[in-house]
Amino acid sequence: MFNLFGSKPKGYENINVSEFKSKMGNGAVVLDVRQPEELEDGSIPGYKMISMRSQDFVDQLQGLEKGPAYLVYCRSGMRSAKTCEVLAQMGHEELYNLSGGIMAWNQEAS
Repeated sequence: MFNLFGSKPKGYENINVSEFKSKMGNGAVVLDVRQPEELEDGSIPGYKMISMRSQDFVDQLQGLEKGPAYLVYCRSGMRSAKTCEVLAQMGHEELYNLSGGIMAWNQEAS
């Protein structure tokens, strides 16, 4: 694909709730990058929490195994998109950001 504006490809895909659900399982890792207190807003089953605001955030990401798909979410999709960018820079290849975050997840559940 041509890159007309000189920007680097982002290295992940934004997906909606139904796509996110369809990718769960088969070894995919669900990452929640919110703060622990944000769990009051709900969570996605089987998540692993790595708070983006923790001091060792990058170290925790570096410790993640390369190979499985990573399904990343936060409150609205902004922090998780940034996390996907960092993971892509670290060499992870199958990265998915939940567009709209847990707010979209909860809206679809209601």
